[in-house]
Order: sequence, then C-alpha cells, then structure tokens
Amino acid sequence: MLKLLALYFFTTLMHVPITEAKIREYNWEVKYEYKSPDCFRKQVITINGLSPGPTILAQQGDTVIVNVTNKLITESFAIHWHGIRQRGTPWSDGTAWVTQCPIGPGDTVKYEFKTDRPGTYVYHAHYGMQRTAGLYGSIQVSLPDGVEEPFAYDFDQSILLNDWYHQSTSAQATGLTSISYMWVGEPQSLLIQGKGKFNCSNVTLPTNICNSSNPECSPHVITVIPGKTYRLRIASLTALSALSFQIEGHKMTVVEADGYNVEPFEVDKLYIYSGETYSVLVKADQDPSRNYWATTNVISRHPNTPPGLAIFNYEPNEPQRSPPTVPPAGPVWNDTADQLAQSQALKARQGYIHTPPPSSDRTLVFLTTQNTINGYTRWAVNNVSLDTPDTPFLIALKYNLTNAMDQTPPPDTYDSSNYDINNVAKNKNATSSTAIYRLKFNTTVDVIMQNANTLKMSHSETHPWHLHGHDFWVLGNGIGKFDLKEDTKKFNLVNPVMKNTVPVFPFGWTALRFQADNPGVWAFHCHIEPHFYLGMGVAFEAGVEKVGKLPTFIMGCGQSRGLLN
Repeated sequence: MLKLLALYFFTTLMHVPITEAKIREYNWEVKYEYKSPDCFRKQVITINGLSPGPTILAQQGDTVIVNVTNKLITESFAIHWHGIRQRGTPWSDGTAWVTQCPIGPGDTVKYEFKTDRPGTYVYHAHYGMQRTAGLYGSIQVSLPDGVEEPFAYDFDQSILLNDWYHQSTSAQATGLTSISYMWVGEPQSLLIQGKGKFNCSNVTLPTNICNSSNPECSPHVITVIPGKTYRLRIASLTALSALSFQIEGHKMTVVEADGYNVEPFEVDKLYIYSGETYSVLVKADQDPSRNYWATTNVISRHPNTPPGLAIFNYEPNEPQRSPPTVPPAGPVWNDTADQLAQSQALKARQGYIHTPPPSSDRTLVFLTTQNTINGYTRWAVNNVSLDTPDTPFLIALKYNLTNAMDQTPPPDTYDSSNYDINNVAKNKNATSSTAIYRLKFNTTVDVIMQNANTLKMSHSETHPWHLHGHDFWVLGNGIGKFDLKEDTKKFNLVNPVMKNTVPVFPFGWTALRFQADNPGVWAFHCHIEPHFYLGMGVAFEAGVEKVGKLPTFIMGCGQSRGLLN
C-alpha cells in the first residue's frame, strides 16, 4: 500500500499517468537459412526465419521476456540487447564470456529485462563474428500511455542499416586469427532494412547463387502519405562501415540519439556509426506524383562498396516504381570535419538535460592501436589486447574464482608525452590479458579515447565505442592528441548529450563521463566487429558484490560447470 501511495504522489507531481507495466514475451528460434538479401545466396542466421529479426515493441517500464532456442546445430551464440542498461539483470546483457556462457546448440534460455527508458535500441549477436551473419533486429520503447514526446509526428518506422559480406563469418574469423593475416576487406553490399543489391553481372555464377531479379532483394520501401510527418528510427549495426543516410529531396530533423532527446537540428544527410541509433523527423512535403531514393553510403573509409538503395514511396504511387532520377551521390567519404561537426552539434534538449557531475573520481586515458602479438595482428588499448576467459567475468568475480582471469590490473593511461600518434609505433608489439578495470561503486569515471596511427603509415580509423550497462555524457571531441590540462577546460558540462555509443575520429579524441552505478561487469569496446574480435576493448566491474544470485542459464563453460552441481 505504501509503495502504491508513493507511486501515486510521484506520478501526480511529475504529471505522468499511472499505467500498469506489461510483460512482453517473445519465442524465438535461431537457425541458419539460405537467404539472398543482396541477390547473392548464402547462409544467414535468422530468427523465426527472419533477418533482420522481429522488432521488439515495448513501453517504458515493461518487462521483456525472450525465450531463445539455439537451432544452429554446430554453433553457440549470445544476444546483446544494445542500449538496454540491464539494471538488476546484468546476466541478461547477452555478452559471451563477459556476462554469460554462450548458448549451446539445442539449448533454450530465457532473457528477461526491463525497458527502463524510452527510445530507439537494437539487439544483435555478441559471440565471435556472428553479428555479421544477420542475427540482429530493432527495439522500440515508447513512452507510457498519456505521455507525449516533445516533438510531433504522425507515424514511425524502424530502418536498420548494415553492411553485408558474402564470405562466411567462420572464414572471416579464420583469416583474422592466422599468422598469414587475412583482412575481411570491404563489404560487398549495403543493406537497408535487410535488402540490398549486388551486381550479379560482375561475377560468373549460376542464377541460383546470384540473381539480380530475385524478389527477395528488391529494394526496401518506405511508404509515406503526402503531408504527413514521419519519425524514422535509424540504427546502424554494420560490421565495419561508417555510413551516411539521406533521402533525395528531403531534409531530416534529428530529435533523438541513443534514447535521449536532443536539441533538434536539420541535416540533409545523417552520419551514423555502428551501434548508434537516431530518430529523425521527415515531412512528406515534396512532389507526391513520384517516388524518391533513400540511400546509404560508406564514409570514413575509401568506398569500395556500392550505395545501398531504398525507395521513399509516396502513396498512391506503385511502391516498387523506381524514381525518375539517378540516385544522388553521397557525401565526400573523408570529410572528417563535417562528420565531427555533426557529433559536436548533438546537445541535450532543453527540458531534458541530465547535468553531469562537475568532476570525476578517476580518469582513464585509452590509447587505441593496431599491434602484433607473436606475429598475429591484434588491436589494443594502452598496449593491452583484451582476451576473454573460459569462465565469464561476471561469474568469475561473483564467485571469487581468482584463477579464472588475470589479476594484474591493466594500465589507466599511456606515455602520452613520448608517444607519437601520427606515426607507426616504434614498438609494434602488445601484450594480451584477461584483466579488467575494477571501479569503485557509485563513483564518476572519465574516459578519454585517443586514436593513433595503425600499422600502416599515415593511416588512422574511425572507431565507434559502445559501453554496456550505462549511458555516458559526451563531454567533448577533437582532432589531434588530447591535452589533459587544456582540453578538459573545454568540456561541455552544461548540456552534453548522453549516449551509449560514440565515434572517435582518425587521429582524434573523444571524452566521456559516466557513473559506475550499475552493479555488474560490463564490456566497453569498439563496435567494429573484427576490431573487437581482435581485442579492441576492455571490461569494467563495479559493485559485483551487490549482484543477486546468478541464474543457471549463464553457466556451463569454464569453471562455471562446477557451479551447476
């Protein structure tokens, strides 16, 4: 009774109607099927026969239950609910070797979590290179009934962007982890909502393998009614590529990023990096007698992949009728200044500002580099490449299995005064470790991400970094070496945007601040699939002693086998 009264007074003061939280339950079978998303037939990991998988629809405060059965026969997997903070359910984060053992063939597990914040999110495989094989989908969390967004629209749609490879993920993984290092290369196609177009005339293959007239790879259609305003929830789950997204002849107004309302600003193209989600408003205010192109293009890397195409269809025109124009060209791929400008334009919306703590308790400065270890190519943070242990971090720490992982803590910083970020490192070698960062619970942590030169001269890359279990304030970003004394003076402490994924630009830096207030163990890593696979990440622990009893479904590997008896 007291809890109900407290809820009543809280919701009355906040002018939020009392609505009963719901349970949203889904039953999924994950298996391989042959698909032709870009006209080239290959094995794709599907959910209930779909790739992208079913969209999860929920309201703020709901409980989502996903019963997942592994029908892959020979492979394990795990599913990460990207952007869902998993407060009280760290074991459901779905990160293999960090929060759980992978789900074995034939097994069924129950993921259960609360959608504590409204916004646009995604889910995807988090085991090996499997995200590249098509195991992903969208999550829409709406406000409770009677609560309105600070922006108006008539309809909303999810649009998931991906890059697509014809090589299998197992072949990619083998090439990456061989002494005779084989890079995955540029993707063959870009997909918009699971559909793309590979030019089959460029290869000599039978039509049952590559067929450009296959209806399965007909363009995705975004149907609109003239005069109406649409909220497009745009997400990127690319394995490698940074992208732009644009709609021919239409402006877009950015209103949400990673679940947070932002001060609206207008763009004619949206830059989006793997793991990011945005909501943009588009008004169907152009000539309604024709259709228009929606396109996505590779940025930040020299493009060797054709644009992804969809049709922005005005009713009552035929949905698949091609626009009368050629698809417009994308932005200049290496215009880092313009890409940085969009990131710097993101500010928390007035009335929705979550002010960061004025200072931090601990500062971590992470130099990200490409390295070699015993002849193998790896990626590293402060010269340490992350290895994941046979016993997941969460289990090892909860049960104090000290011999399951390295106990020497990784370094908090690097030798900034002597390291030249603009040249190949004099010492290319790194070390690998299963050690993680132990954070004092409820403290404020600053993380400075610093990009440097790779193993190739005059070459640095854009890395999107994603933090599990938390959102962070983006305090600032820039090009060049971060100056701990001068650049901290420029931090935005007034209205910084909060996000869970953020790009770090070539030879540049990005500064984040977060509160270590969610008990558990959480990955923080580059969201480029082969980079994380090769060790470009860390893990944070805070308050693991406050985590409740771990469920058995995350057990069964390494030393956790003994915990099942």
